Amino acid sequence: MQLVLITGLSGSGKSVALNALEDAGYYCVDNLPVSLVPDLVKCLEQAGHLRVALSIDVRSGQTLETLPQQLALLRAADMDIKILFLDAKNDTLIQRFSETRRRHPLADGQRTLPESIAREREILEQFANLSHHIDTSELSPHALRNWVREFVQVPTAGLTLLFESFAYKHGVPLDTDMVFDVRCLPNPHYDPRLRPYTGRDAPVVQFLERDEGVAKMLADIRRFIEEWLPCFDHDSRSYLSVGIGCTGGRHRSVYLAETLGSYFRARHGRVLVRHRELAT
Repeated sequence: MQLVLITGLSGSGKSVALNALEDAGYYCVDNLPVSLVPDLVKCLEQAGHLRVALSIDVRSGQTLETLPQQLALLRAADMDIKILFLDAKNDTLIQRFSETRRRHPLADGQRTLPESIAREREILEQFANLSHHIDTSELSPHALRNWVREFVQVPTAGLTLLFESFAYKHGVPLDTDMVFDVRCLPNPHYDPRLRPYTGRDAPVVQFLERDEGVAKMLADIRRFIEEWLPCFDHDSRSYLSVGIGCTGGRHRSVYLAETLGSYFRARHGRVLVRHRELAT
């Protein structure tokens, strides 16, 4: 098992780091009492979880003092342990708390926010030198996620490209990132012989492939996605959803979604195709 322990100052980005590891396939637990670490690790190991990330900070209270001893026992059992300490300048932390209006975990009605941050630094000082230290003062969440993934040396799964056909009369899918309207193309629905088929059936495919406008629409959409896909991939997205809409969602949009899916599957690999109005 590989165990990644995330600790550091409140407001320094621990939640962002933990979410990045969860997206990378780690079993993540936030705000775990230190006394439960050995039992949790044993339980997860027996369940077959080989990559685990824990977030532990001052919310653990006095049990935090026993963390070095707990980690020593785990290391003695040949466990791969990485510790990540997130920090930020006081001014940055104060600004972040002011923006989110969240309460500092050490605020007790007797300390101001700067005093709470200072006290937290004192408590966590013993762990700062035992960890890989990252100052997040000038880091965007995107940059922090990349740094965390590099720290644990886990390759990203990459972006999955989803093509979804739909009917405008039933509304645009809410989770769509890009939407292309293909209602201007010839509609097989008006041919009684083609109406019973869908955009996946040979008669409709042949009908649409004969039209120059359909070919040009396909080429334009394909070129647009090819140009901008690397940008979305670099943004560490898990999914990019492309909606293709026509009137009934059974012919034109289905054909284009299938054709685009086949094209990008051969080049990008991670591609899904869904047809909302066909329930597939």
